[in-house]
Amino acid sequence: MKKAVLNEIKAILLAEKERLEKELAQFAHRNPKTAETDFNSDFPNVGDSEDENAAEVAQFTDNLSLENELEHALRDVEGALKRFDDGSYGLCSYCKQEIDEKRLAARPTSSSCIKCKKTLTQEV
Repeated sequence: MKKAVLNEIKAILLAEKERLEKELAQFAHRNPKTAETDFNSDFPNVGDSEDENAAEVAQFTDNLSLENELEHALRDVEGALKRFDDGSYGLCSYCKQEIDEKRLAARPTSSSCIKCKKTLTQEV
């Protein structure tokens, strides 16, 4: 794969990592006892009335779902960046063949080629 393409994809991944971390920081904090991509949602404090308590619980529930999705995306980005560091980025983790540039452009966090992905998801 061309070095210019790899540099462009890495820049995209780094920007995405920064975006995800900023978005998570709006309602959660890093868990200091676990992985770098593990966050804990903060429980909002709106007030003490029943309506306000219900709003707090609803907001917290929404935040937990959002936290889960953002953490998953962040783990994917971190995994792709680690593959850059160890030199395996762009190679399928199953068949060890090069992943098509179009696939990586569409989904920079891909760790498998289309053929292996289809096999794994039983689309073949």
